[in-house]
Amino acid sequence: MVKAVIARKSPFPVEVESGKEYWWCACGRSKNQPFCDGSHKGTAFSPLVHTAEKNGTVYFCGCKQAKTPPLCDGTHSKIA
Repeated sequence: MVKAVIARKSPFPVEVESGKEYWWCACGRSKNQPFCDGSHKGTAFSPLVHTAEKNGTVYFCGCKQAKTPPLCDGTHSKIA
């Protein structure tokens, strides 16, 4: 199985708006992290949508290895 590129070993805090969709980069190649810019084209990866339930800060996974994508679950702390 091909693994995503690690964009960074920490989450991306993002202020979100209730009801708005945010397309998270799953491949790690986007220049617009943590969001998709189409760089996954030609790979086995596809972006994941996150619809904000309320206004506030959410933490999008930066290492692309989270078990609960697109949000950070602390997996980055276990990456060498």
